[in-house]
Amino acid sequence: MNFKNYILKTTNAAPLAVFRVLFGLLMCISMIRFWYHGWIDTLYVKPNFHFSYYGFEWIKPIGIYTYLIFIIAIIAALFVLLGFKYRIAIITFFISFTYIELMDKTTYLNHYYFVSSLSFLLIFLPANARFSVDAFLSKRGYNLVPKWTIDSIKLLLGIVYMYAGLAKLNSDWLFRAMPLKIWLPSKYDLPIIGNTLMQQNWFHYAMSWSGIIYDLFIPFLLLNKKTRSLAFILVVIFHVFTRILFPIGMFPYIMIVATLIFFDARVHEKIILYIKKGFQLSRNSISNTKVYRYKNTLIPKIVVVFFMFQLLFPWRYLMYPGELFWTEEGYRFSWRVMLMEKAGYANFKIMNGKTKEFFYVDNTDFLTSFQEKQMSFQPDFILEYAHYLGNHFTKQGHQNIEVYADCFVALNGRLSKRYIDSTVDLYKQKESFKHKNWILPFRDEIKIKGL
Repeated sequence: MNFKNYILKTTNAAPLAVFRVLFGLLMCISMIRFWYHGWIDTLYVKPNFHFSYYGFEWIKPIGIYTYLIFIIAIIAALFVLLGFKYRIAIITFFISFTYIELMDKTTYLNHYYFVSSLSFLLIFLPANARFSVDAFLSKRGYNLVPKWTIDSIKLLLGIVYMYAGLAKLNSDWLFRAMPLKIWLPSKYDLPIIGNTLMQQNWFHYAMSWSGIIYDLFIPFLLLNKKTRSLAFILVVIFHVFTRILFPIGMFPYIMIVATLIFFDARVHEKIILYIKKGFQLSRNSISNTKVYRYKNTLIPKIVVVFFMFQLLFPWRYLMYPGELFWTEEGYRFSWRVMLMEKAGYANFKIMNGKTKEFFYVDNTDFLTSFQEKQMSFQPDFILEYAHYLGNHFTKQGHQNIEVYADCFVALNGRLSKRYIDSTVDLYKQKESFKHKNWILPFRDEIKIKGL
């Protein structure tokens, strides 16, 4: 089948409609949960300084009005759930959620990036074609949609899983069971398994290897009708177990719900009927002959470009020298999930370049404990903080400012090593996409690299 014929092929719209409803519901819950726990205030309102993404330095929290961004995201997610003014709603949700994600680099998580990517993709999909307020009000509901619209969500999920699996193909994960060997013993307080399995060396390796096998094969098991039910059970077990072990928020539930897209339309028809019954909605079905057609032929091409980016962007780390886990150049936005345990210590010296007089900074005067922890082992954080300190003390009237970092980092259970060249004035270094040659070389080797 050539590309043109594939684009014209249609399928039942029920899976796309159910996906929209569940995605909107989970996003509402996620935003409200974030607010409920007080994280808006703790992470965005109270801190005096926020770490920015390169090129997006202009995106910052807006004080108490940051709550307004969350309100907009919650309302947009609710409208997505209902399929009301869907196109405006999903665009609004994408912009507001992504703005929240970009406000502070300290809070970076792979699943935030996943939600932004997925919501961007949903902008171009007719998720309101059926079982939506839009379809009801316009009386133009469609039972059939282009097949690629549903396949595109499956493809995005497949990329997430496959790339997460490929990233685990390294010697630390395979032959040292790192970082699970560090994390799992700390779960000694779990009932029954805490003091038994979590402390066993063989279990650490079993978890590491099963994680790779799961990530690499689950997309194919979900695509195969014969193994789909078993695969879904594995998805539920895997994500519930990881949710118990690690504080990763709503991500496990998002992945479980998203996986339903792989099931036949009959399953989604039952879900729709169940929802209609629960809310006492009309059970009238729409004509099977009504097909949603794109008027703009540019949309499929935009989606193709989106997936080319998703496939190629994670490999950008190959352009940088050195060990990826050490330098982290090209690490983010690449579906590398829970691959390393890094701990650092960073002490900053402010020096007068002419008189050589200096003093050391108390990081707690400027950063929260969470910010300081994240800054201590990530080079772009260290550089940005050095510039912030330089600007701060310059404004205070200090002359000929130079900023030096005395920094040590431990990676995946190795002994702590000096991380930053302490003779380099970081205040003179500029952020860019170029390699940061002031990061000291990794005096070890992580063999076997998949991604």
